[in-house]
Formats: sequence, structure tokens, C-alpha cells
Amino acid sequence: MAPGLQRFTDIAGDGGPRLDAASGEELLRMDRAASVALGRRAPEPPGTLFVTTRRVIWLSETEKGQGYAVDFLAITLHAVSRDLEAYPSPCIYTQIDAEDGSDEEAGGSDFQANGDLQLAKVSEMRIILSDPGQLDTLFDVFCHCAELNPDPNAARNEENGWFGGENMAEGGWIHGDEDMIDGNDLEAHTFFTNLIGQNGVHDLGRSVRELQIDGQRFEDAEEEDEIQENGH
Repeated sequence: MAPGLQRFTDIAGDGGPRLDAASGEELLRMDRAASVALGRRAPEPPGTLFVTTRRVIWLSETEKGQGYAVDFLAITLHAVSRDLEAYPSPCIYTQIDAEDGSDEEAGGSDFQANGDLQLAKVSEMRIILSDPGQLDTLFDVFCHCAELNPDPNAARNEENGWFGGENMAEGGWIHGDEDMIDGNDLEAHTFFTNLIGQNGVHDLGRSVRELQIDGQRFEDAEEEDEIQENGH
């Protein structure tokens, strides 16, 4: 997994970020007067947001040559947030794969003193645009970049027999290795694997209840057959 949030100081002569042209990195979008809020900290003074095919980069206007960057491989979730009770400004909310630690540490007074050590612990970043009407367009760009930067572990998980379930708890994974189940459970295992892949956890809960009900009916039917055979 790519490192989490990092300081960015690789500035080109025109004041923009210097991109990794050798790897094919290209600029897709730029937003001026954009702020970022890291963890529980207040938003930074407005700067310039750059979205490339590989990274999200924000450069400060008040501290020239300073900014933050995060690879799309390290962004585990992004969404448009307009709930003013959750956060006072409409924004793009992102979750970042971070080192063990809390945003409370990242939001403390030693944040600047410890620099990158604390940045690596920031697990949330909000992007606040001067024009909230552009949030949906920016979200679409994020979706496109997420497709350009697929999780390299996904193929390996499939090869190892791991199946993903949309909206599932505990990371959304269920293992499909037949060595982990006995032959009597294979049919039920196949049922649950297909169900998770297709419908998500809510349908799973409903189907589990239905399966339990059907199982009880089956047991009742067996008891009735035994009674009839024994003549009672």
C-alpha cells in the first residue's frame, strides 16, 4: 500500500507540483481557493488543489512551497458530504490508510513539530471548495482516478480464494478456501458466497432468517414423518 498523507515540496517553476512524467502521471483537475482539513484540525487557509492520475496534491498559498499529497492507492474511501451537522461545510470527505495512531494526536499542538511522523497518522481529510456546486464533478474525478489506481492486493485476494461483499462489516471479506469447510457445509458455503457477492449484508441477514425458518420447517416435517411411521 502506498504511504499515507505526506508533505509535498516538489514545486515546479510555474508554482505547480512537479509530476512524475516518467510514470505517465498527468494533471486532471485544478481548483483554486480550496482548503483542506486534516483529521480534527481546522481547515487550512485556502490554497490550490491538484488532482492527477496518481495523487491528490494541495499547495498552500500562504506558505509558498508547502503542501500535502496522498496517493490514490492510500485513499480507502471518498464521498460527498453535505450534512452540516456532521461538518460545517460541504466537502469531499476521504479516509486515508494511515499508521496506527489517532487523529487526536495529529490535531495536537505537536503536529507541526513532528512533521511527517504525525501526518502519517492522519486517517481523514476533507476538501472544501470555494464553489460547493463543483463537489459532484470533483467526486467523479476521484472515482475515475480510483479506477486508474486499483488495489494491487485485490487480484492476490481473489487468487487466494477471498470474496468481497459490498457494505460488509469487518472489511467486507469472506474466505472461500474449501480447506476451511467440510463437505457437509459446502452447499451452504456456496449459498452464502454467492449471496454476499450479489446483494450485500442486508439481504444476507434476511436470507439467514429465511434459511433458519426453512430449517425449522424441515425439522418439523421430519418429526411428523417419524410419528406416522411409529403409529403414534
